[in-house]
Amino acid sequence: MNRIPLMAILCLALPPLLGLRSATQAEQPPNIVIVLADDLGYSDVGFNGCKDIPTPHIDSIAENGVRFTNGYVSFSVCGPSRAGLMTGRYQGRFGFRVNPSIDPTDPTIGLPQDEKNLAETLGTVGYTSGVLGKWHLGSHPTQHPLKRGFDEFYGFLSGGHDYFPEKLTLNDLSEVRQKWQWYRTKIMRNYTRETTDEYLTDELSNEAVAFVERHREKPFFLYLSYNAPHTPLQATEKYLDRFAGIANKKRKTYAAMVSAVDDGVGRLLQTLREQQLEQNTLVFFLSDNGGPETSNASNNGPLRDGKGSFYEGGVRVPFAVQWPGTLPQGIDYDSPVISLDIFATAVSLAGASTSPDRPLDGVNLIPFLTGKDPSSPHTAFFWNNVRHETFAMRSGDSKLVKEAKSELLEMYDLDKDLGEENDQASLYPEQQQALAQAFDEWKRQLLPAGFPGLDHVWWK
Repeated sequence: MNRIPLMAILCLALPPLLGLRSATQAEQPPNIVIVLADDLGYSDVGFNGCKDIPTPHIDSIAENGVRFTNGYVSFSVCGPSRAGLMTGRYQGRFGFRVNPSIDPTDPTIGLPQDEKNLAETLGTVGYTSGVLGKWHLGSHPTQHPLKRGFDEFYGFLSGGHDYFPEKLTLNDLSEVRQKWQWYRTKIMRNYTRETTDEYLTDELSNEAVAFVERHREKPFFLYLSYNAPHTPLQATEKYLDRFAGIANKKRKTYAAMVSAVDDGVGRLLQTLREQQLEQNTLVFFLSDNGGPETSNASNNGPLRDGKGSFYEGGVRVPFAVQWPGTLPQGIDYDSPVISLDIFATAVSLAGASTSPDRPLDGVNLIPFLTGKDPSSPHTAFFWNNVRHETFAMRSGDSKLVKEAKSELLEMYDLDKDLGEENDQASLYPEQQQALAQAFDEWKRQLLPAGFPGLDHVWWK
């Protein structure tokens, strides 16, 4: 794909692209769609250069909109990253600092009740909200999506799940007797468990299409939270047959899982077009963290490390957005952005209010993407793993990293060293010290971990 820098297209072609929404559409705020992949590698989509896994429908979001070349998430594993995405705030501010344990008996494990997520916030201005797939923000009844602002839920509460319907034999979390057994629970529709008969990724795609068709008449927020391509590596022959040329069995299955997601994205986008909603719908696509290359055969390309790490491979993700008629098409936006910006963008467009006591860390991206604001949206990003005593921050092109069990602070120039191979900390000690001081000031704003992680045992 030949990409065009943002400023070039703004100078040459932006005026004809804007103002194309109909008068009827302009009277109501846009629909918001977030398509979130799980553990997707940075280089496993076509718009980031993937060659062995075609992703034409995912790529079309970048082709019809904006690719973020420096797109980040707020943590390098699933649960905390999703908590940041859903609140627009660094999750450490409210103690969501580890992957939450699965415990339907403990109401404190998950998103705190006084932190308002995107569905709760958009609901105040008349949006209908649905979440499909992976929740991972708490398994206690008070943390159920329908208790947290969503109007519809189809999926599972835990951080992972089996894909084949014949494997889903547990009727409820009450039947779990050992770790990871929750992957086998039946899928929930709102509060009811259902017996399914299709591959899980396809089931979620079916529900996404139906949700749009049901709610086309008023503003909606759809959170399509695929669990693919998170392990276990499971795919149907329909998708496996597309990759006969991939010899590595693990990579072949992974490719099939990504292809299933791409099919679903295509069906969703087609439904938006058929319902004449495309020009009034803001669609984001991203992964919740970088790919865990050794466990699911993902590929983070030029980036160092992967899931769980604060090097680029753990927190820089495939990230694109489209809003035809409002955002420019087929351009690269190179200034760093973060998943926290999705919340801020959505609530600003919807005209919703947020609590002044809980200021957002994300910003509304629309003025930056349309060229109304030529500055950079952010001055710095921060990451901190309280369990492993690791942290990182990015300011401009400078990246500070502290690895586990090391007192050394590494520093990299991402403009010249995307793979973080050449530590420059000893060359620029004053800059390193300034970055470290900025991180320490940010860290003082965080709370301790508010609940136990996945090693917590609640079943008898």
